[in-house]
Amino acid sequence: MNVVSRDPRKRAYLSSDGKDRALRSPVSPAVIDSARRYRLARLREQLRRHDCAAALLYDPVNIRYALDASNMQLWTLHNAYRYALIFAEGPAILFEFNGCEHLCRGLPGIDEIRPCISWIYMAAAENVERQVKAWSGEIVELLRLHGGGNRRIAIDKIEPLGLRALEQAGYVYVEGQELTEKARAIKSAEEIEMMSWAVRVCEAGLARMYENSEPGRTEQEIWAELHFENARSGGEWIETRLLKAGPGTNPWYSECSDYVCREGDMIAVDTDMIGPYGYCADLSRSWICGHRAMNDTQKRLYGTAMAQIHHNLALVAPGVAFREFNEKSWQIPEQHQAYRYTLAAHGVGLADEWPIVPLHTDFETACSGAFEPGMVICVESLIGEAGSESVKLETQVLVTETGHRRLDSFPWEET
Repeated sequence: MNVVSRDPRKRAYLSSDGKDRALRSPVSPAVIDSARRYRLARLREQLRRHDCAAALLYDPVNIRYALDASNMQLWTLHNAYRYALIFAEGPAILFEFNGCEHLCRGLPGIDEIRPCISWIYMAAAENVERQVKAWSGEIVELLRLHGGGNRRIAIDKIEPLGLRALEQAGYVYVEGQELTEKARAIKSAEEIEMMSWAVRVCEAGLARMYENSEPGRTEQEIWAELHFENARSGGEWIETRLLKAGPGTNPWYSECSDYVCREGDMIAVDTDMIGPYGYCADLSRSWICGHRAMNDTQKRLYGTAMAQIHHNLALVAPGVAFREFNEKSWQIPEQHQAYRYTLAAHGVGLADEWPIVPLHTDFETACSGAFEPGMVICVESLIGEAGSESVKLETQVLVTETGHRRLDSFPWEET
């Protein structure tokens, strides 16, 4: 039957003592506090560079970056009940969901915690205009007190009524996503230590998925193993549900289902995992259900994907412009282009981040810039063709002063 035993290299990523238990983080409180100070300073540096008095943040990932204050992250992503106002030369104020003020007391970057004023329709109904007036009045008064006369305010996301109220009060909107993305792009050594632990937890989740990739299990059952490992080891959530098997791998982007995996199916995974400390571990691997050897077509596709990964990974170095990377990047063969992944590489931190470097076939949409030391970059590959399965691979690397260093080490398949 050409059966291959489970790979002991992968099993090694489970608990080191051989028992099925959560991983325990080695990251010290001192490291976490140092990362907090660095991140808040990075944001304030961007505020000064763009001549802004303050940043008004609603995106919970940006609030987490600036203040390390997390609360109902996914819920507040689509319900505007929580925000922060951070001054370039003044206090950092967190406006917390009512009744939750105690959650973030003691965090070193927060100077004051106030109850939020929510004016989305779900909260305010017919009182929206009254609530907007109360909200904007408080924000404007704080800007008057701490803004030094500067009327430029960076905002990452806001509903139209709120923006209109601030503009009517004489304040100038500055696109805040540019500031937050540029701040987040360069990581400190302490951030890398925290992210590396999130990657380690993710690799334990990959090992659990690999071990449970047996015929008769559904895609959802296998995918749940990653959630389980992330949750019990202090992780937070998973951005997507990208695990597919067999025919579901091509075209890509279908989310996991109740499809029952068959022996010999290619199983392809993209983790998109927000792990411990809120850091993202964005890894992709592909393997065979039932732990069999690949057939000839699977080997060829996998080998092609590995060629793309290795070639493009070698180009990641400080000072390499995204355009130069594109010009020297691996050129996807014609038979794979219709089934391609549109990205060659992207930034990653507390989530997927700037920069986005499109595949050479889609590079006209690219942004300007270059790789810089301290960036963390994911290098991607998706290889399929007409009538085939797809192979999805991805690795996460730190750009160093002299080149790059991989943060993940979960083994590739042996073909």
